[in-house]
Amino acid sequence: MNKLLTISPSPHLYQGDSVRKIMYSVIFALLPALVWSFIVFGMPAVILTLTSVASCLVVEWAIQKYMLKTTPSINDGSAVITGILLAMNMPAGLPVWMIVIGALVAIGVGKMSFGGLGQNPFNPALVGRVFLLISYPVQMTTWPNITNSGVDSVTEATPLALIKEGVNSGQTVPQIMENIPAYRELLLGNFSGSLGEVSAALLILGLLYMLIKKVVTWHIPVTTLATMFVFAAILWKANPEQFADPLFHILTGGAMLGAIFMATDYSSSPMSKSGQIVYSIGIGVITICIRTWGAYPEGISFAILIMNAFTPLINNYMKPKRFGEK
Repeated sequence: MNKLLTISPSPHLYQGDSVRKIMYSVIFALLPALVWSFIVFGMPAVILTLTSVASCLVVEWAIQKYMLKTTPSINDGSAVITGILLAMNMPAGLPVWMIVIGALVAIGVGKMSFGGLGQNPFNPALVGRVFLLISYPVQMTTWPNITNSGVDSVTEATPLALIKEGVNSGQTVPQIMENIPAYRELLLGNFSGSLGEVSAALLILGLLYMLIKKVVTWHIPVTTLATMFVFAAILWKANPEQFADPLFHILTGGAMLGAIFMATDYSSSPMSKSGQIVYSIGIGVITICIRTWGAYPEGISFAILIMNAFTPLINNYMKPKRFGEK
């Protein structure tokens, strides 16, 4: 009889998932877009990604071993994801020393200073990215020109930057759109930008994989993109000469990467489904506001970090129902 009863603390429902399994599922979902960025940008993208991942691993290992005096846990995959996401938020050809600084801030400040995996209130990769953007705005907004032979030394503006600069100079959106790749190109990826901006279709493929594997639910990515679409559509309908259409906003910039892979970070997003929807609506609205009226052409990084700060408040007022509660 004693063998029939096992006494253990909650949770009592075991699904066979582990941190390592979940993290490597996310890495697998990122691979198609990452490989495509290597094809588009060539060796500079490979060097950028390898440096970012290696730096994140070394920084986390050193902090855990020599500062926190704990057993390093770099094999759980979380530092690898941070390195990949940080790289995908950078332009190809960024100086190596700058990538190392970004990794140091992402892991050291954004993650380990709060206690490590599961305790960070902000997405670590975005902390590193925003730090670099504010500290080195010229290098972080210098985008390589894509040619048939790879990355050219000449730089060009991203589609979002072209809209921002054109509207500010008095041009209409339809006039500016004549110099922007067609939506098919935006979807497949054949224009300048960061590594994660040129592969919308492959990022969606990664989302489908994670939904099938139940790594994430639809609430955050779908609600974020839908909010951006609806808000942009309202502005576009009000004045199509001044504002870009909603599909343009969805297919350009870091909308897909941010909504699918960074806003869904477990430790920095709300727990309840209703809380995730409120959180995602906030991200979508703030992103379009920054893109339209802010100083930067892109705003999803700032939007996610702002809503990360609201996550504890959302969790407090929108708690999941207790087991057995009606």
